[in-house]
Amino acid sequence: MGLCKCPKKKVTNLFCFEHRVNVCEHCLVANHPRCIVQSYLQWLQDSDYNPLCTLCNKGLAEDDSGDCVRLVCYDVFHWDCLNQYALKMPPNTAPAGYSCPTCKHGIFPASNLMSPVAESLRQVLKTVNWARAGLGLPLIKEESQSSGKHLSENVHSSSPLAIHSASVNAPTVHSPTDAKKSSPQYTRPSAQVSPYTSTPTLASSSASTHSIINLDPGTTARGEKGLFTSPRKLFDSTKDDVFNMSHDHDEDKYRRRPALSWLARLFK
Repeated sequence: MGLCKCPKKKVTNLFCFEHRVNVCEHCLVANHPRCIVQSYLQWLQDSDYNPLCTLCNKGLAEDDSGDCVRLVCYDVFHWDCLNQYALKMPPNTAPAGYSCPTCKHGIFPASNLMSPVAESLRQVLKTVNWARAGLGLPLIKEESQSSGKHLSENVHSSSPLAIHSASVNAPTVHSPTDAKKSSPQYTRPSAQVSPYTSTPTLASSSASTHSIINLDPGTTARGEKGLFTSPRKLFDSTKDDVFNMSHDHDEDKYRRRPALSWLARLFK
């Protein structure tokens, strides 16, 4: 057991073989991501260590080797090497089947394990599908599937059927000349009414007792869009003729009439 030299001053049993200091898990993630770290008792038993990745036999501290990942057993590997190692396993491999290449400890941290190392490992594992299945997360769509989907959508959108539907749904623009050709020309001639006189017509006259009125179809409903005009008033001269005939004519102006005729005229 030892005391970490970080500001947290936590008691820890982890020991960095390269720097030969006690480290806590917070310092292990922040300041010793590529170092060989094991328990202090192991260092007392054997201080020798291998600074190489056991999967590719290349140095962990090399800059061109890529990022490194530390498992919960504190063994560290190149992330690319560990990813290729897991991809070589069958797709139906159970989560417990993914184990550390060195100590055969499980790669996936327990769901109830809360530590800086476990949290850092989860953030790296969730970027690949084989690890997301072991963590209980939904799979990520492959780029090939998404690109193929976009390609099929573009092909369908450029098909003749889509072009035809687009042309049908497109709004039609009418030019002023087309509007002139399509819209019917209507005129509104006024009704021509023949003049009439207030003088009474004789019974022996050959002329008709009614005035002749020439009506035009324009006085009825016009147009195709519901534009209607009220029918014109028809002038009838019969009412005026009856009114004029009620008066006495010159030939019987001074003739006496019975009282019943006066009463009949009052009731009218």
